[in-house]
Parts: sequence; C-alpha cells; structure tokens
Amino acid sequence: MADSLTEEFDVAEFLQSLAVRCVELLGVSVAGVLLADPEGELELVAASGEHVWVLDLFALQREQGPCLDCYHSGVAHVNIALNGLEATTTWPRFATRAREAGYAMTQVLPLRQGDQTLGTLNLFQAKPQVMGPDEIALAQALADVATIAILQRRSLEQSEVERGQLQEALTSRIDIEQAKGVLAERWKCTVDEAFGALRRHARANRLRLAECARQVVAGELDTEGIRRG
Repeated sequence: MADSLTEEFDVAEFLQSLAVRCVELLGVSVAGVLLADPEGELELVAASGEHVWVLDLFALQREQGPCLDCYHSGVAHVNIALNGLEATTTWPRFATRAREAGYAMTQVLPLRQGDQTLGTLNLFQAKPQVMGPDEIALAQALADVATIAILQRRSLEQSEVERGQLQEALTSRIDIEQAKGVLAERWKCTVDEAFGALRRHARANRLRLAECARQVVAGELDTEGIRRG
C-alpha cells in the first residue's frame, strides 16, 4: 500500500503479488483479481496460477458467474459449492467448467469502497472445505488492501489519468499474456514456467513487469539473458 504513493508503483505487479499472498494465507488453490474496464466489463488483471483452464475460468466470468454478480451488487458470495443448487442453477456453464478444472468451491469478495466497486477477488478451492468467519474476514481484508492501494494511487492523479491507471493494468495484462506465450513457445515450456522466469528477470533488473513483457513481445529484449530456473 505504501508503494502506491510512489511514482514507480506498478499496479499489475502489486495485484499479482496480492493474488499469490491470498493462496499462501488462505490455503486456496488459486486466486485472481478482476477489474472493471471503462465499459464495466470485468477483465482479469492478476492470477496466482497461469494455467490455461484457470485463465479460461476467469474469462468466462465476463459473461456468467459469481464474480459478475458480486461486481454488480457489491456483496460477497462465499462458500459456493460448485456442485450445489445455487451454482448449478444460477451459473450452470461456470459451475460445470469449474468442476471440470478440478475445483469444488469458490469465494468472491468485492473490491469496494462505499458504493463504488472496482472489481472482485475470486478464490477457488480444490477441496470442499467451508471457510470460517475469520478466513472470510481475512479474504475481504486482502480485497480491501487492493482497493485502498488502487484508490490511493488514483487520488494522486487527475481524473483523466485516474481512468488510465486502471486501463494501464488491463493493457499490462495483455502484454504479459503475449510475453508468456512467446517465451513458452520459444523455450518449449509451460506458461507458468515462462511467467516465473519473466517475473524474476523483471525484479532482478528492477524493471516493471509490464515493461519487461512489452520488450519481449516487441523483440527488444534478448531472451537468452533470462534465467529460466
């Protein structure tokens, strides 16, 4: 949160770290942060796992799923059993896809301040384990951290640039996705391995993750210099 007050603050890197911390602290299988673009469409900007089926699940929630409902209502949807009546009747395609990916439960928390909702924090669990009140409170606290950091950053800039800050995160995600694909294809490895190497290289060289990804896609970065392990 303190980093959000500096000029070098990287929204994409911050939210990526938060997604990873959610998995570590809450014991869930995967976590993702979705933000609304200027048209109100949810876009994935960070995920703790980069598997294709994980990204597909988040992408599906632009059309159907608890993330969409949480964003519009500003109310958390917790302890959703993916084979339960609510999930199978309210979001049938989403529930089926999530079960096929190996998940049994999901939790969705709003990134909200007052009546303003910026997006959602989505958690998936492989085991059908209900989260208790303390765990839900921690999950919402992590979502609030993301909200506060984004809004703090926005408060330092003019309204036109404020909108650009969220757009920057969405654009950064596209660059990162393309860079992962380039590296995975070039190295014949998984996208998870490619992303890990890209992130380590950015940190080691004090580059913004999005800028490092852009250089890979544009062919401006010698990928032979990126350590894969």
